[in-house]
Amino acid sequence: MIYLFQVSPFRAVRISPLFTVTVLLVHLQTNTHVHGLLKAAEYDFIIVGGGAAGCVLAKRLSEIPDWNVLLIEAGGEENFIQDIPLIPFVLEYTPADWKYRTERSNSSCFGSKFGLCHWPRGRVLGGTTVLNYMIYSRGIRADYDGWEALGNTGWGYDDILPYFLKSEQMTIPSLANDTKYHSTKGELVITYPIHRTKLAEAFVNAGLQRGYNYVDYNVDSEIGYSYLQTTIKDARRWSAYRAFLEPVRNRKNLHVATHSLVTKVLIDEKTRVAYGVEYKNGESQPVQARARKEVILSAGTINSPQLLMLSGIGPRDHLQDVGVKVIQDSKVGYNLQDHVTLGNLYFTLNQSVGLRLDRIVDDLVGAAEYFLKRDGIFTIPGGTEALGFENVGDFVNGEEEVELLLLGSTVPNSYISWHSWGARTDILFESYLPLHNKDAFTILPILLRPHSRGRILLKNKNPCTHPLIDANYFSDRRDIEIIIKGIRRATELTKTDALQKYGAELYRKTILPCKDHEFDSDAFWECNIRYMTFTIFHPVGTCKMGNDSDPDAVVDRALRVRGVKQLRVSDASIMPTVPSGHTMAPVYMIAEKTADLIKTDWLGR
Repeated sequence: MIYLFQVSPFRAVRISPLFTVTVLLVHLQTNTHVHGLLKAAEYDFIIVGGGAAGCVLAKRLSEIPDWNVLLIEAGGEENFIQDIPLIPFVLEYTPADWKYRTERSNSSCFGSKFGLCHWPRGRVLGGTTVLNYMIYSRGIRADYDGWEALGNTGWGYDDILPYFLKSEQMTIPSLANDTKYHSTKGELVITYPIHRTKLAEAFVNAGLQRGYNYVDYNVDSEIGYSYLQTTIKDARRWSAYRAFLEPVRNRKNLHVATHSLVTKVLIDEKTRVAYGVEYKNGESQPVQARARKEVILSAGTINSPQLLMLSGIGPRDHLQDVGVKVIQDSKVGYNLQDHVTLGNLYFTLNQSVGLRLDRIVDDLVGAAEYFLKRDGIFTIPGGTEALGFENVGDFVNGEEEVELLLLGSTVPNSYISWHSWGARTDILFESYLPLHNKDAFTILPILLRPHSRGRILLKNKNPCTHPLIDANYFSDRRDIEIIIKGIRRATELTKTDALQKYGAELYRKTILPCKDHEFDSDAFWECNIRYMTFTIFHPVGTCKMGNDSDPDAVVDRALRVRGVKQLRVSDASIMPTVPSGHTMAPVYMIAEKTADLIKTDWLGR
């Protein structure tokens, strides 16, 4: 059977049966309305959000048999289709994604539909670890020593390294022997993907030919090239749910409510004590659950500030504008940061040594190879295979460092991935149609330390309304300049013998809005960056951690919400600055440290 997906008034493209079946299976399972069996209306701890942090906290806190723990998740259960490493871009079509979009901007995302950047976030047990590309990258010593220098005592690199190690089960033999930086005893399996293309080998060799070392990028420094360390076990995605929550679901003191949207934190206005939450779970009336000890928000960089503001904790003027009664005036929603890149740095090849997404979506043989043998291209995490970290300027604490991430295909090579990105169809047909059936690859020059800051705000006081996301990309021009330096490094990489062996060549057809700029000039690339803005999906910072002297701090260094007792935040939103790696690993670390902070407060240990 052939399905047609209308992409313009004059064109329709074929959607494969394999893709259609995948989306239907994920949709059916994640849409199944299942709630945890709630045996009590009162708990010791209530955790809001079943993502990376929530799953870790649920496991660690329920280790204390006298503590009753409730985990509330807005989405459903993870399923086996979501665990296929190759297809995260397909999952964005399903109910497992919140389907957030940013606001229109005068500085970025011009090439996205309606000018709105696409921000996938996980609405499922396991959170965004069910949708992401499974790359395990911690960042470097300077990131966390920088947090400590801002007044966050206890968050320096030497302090937080044990919490990275607590979760980790390193299975790469050459790294597992390094007991200073790695552990083999945790729940989170880290491995190299089983399958590797010739393009990935050429990319890494190109980095070596340019004078860089092959490195373990999860140590003090990350400069160099490497294959990806990934959260994959037995050729399937090893999410927060699989690693931490699923093995302990039968604990009598742990209760999980799915398809339940928390709408408010209950706070006694006189004592300023958080005593529970209110949530919707399909019943006609909201349900309340009470917390004897603490409410912990682990809903992420978008939902945690949204929930705080809905509960009366946030900027006074903004809350009053939307009609929310103010309990605590706080800089909630500010300090939004993200890793962002250029999405159309494409290179063609004269041999089939990478991935062809146009073939993969119809590759029933490849699917059979995956399900029967746990091998083949379906084990590659979202088509990404290798990366390099390079200094691109005056390197002071890593400010001018970029990541070059290899994608073994191009987004235009698959209509499905193009539309999951959210890019305009006219750009696809005007400039990139020749790439649909051509051997080509992408290098993403990722800005690791953005200077620009955005903000999350409420659109209204309806908890079912998505908040307003002002990403504010490239409001600071230095970010553009650093990405352009990364582009130059990427093109240099393709001129090495390792990649010239396969005829690597910069794709020279430009998008129409940038045609008046000289090809490959800085102005040309700036135009492309502002049009083809691509987020790496690492938003952080909207509930900033800081000391008492920091007027922008929402939580203290123990992650307790300022001005309200028995309420904490534990997720990526507390990061004062975004680390120079991917954010999944740091969120696991934050949750592990939070669990110990809570146990110290309530048990004295």
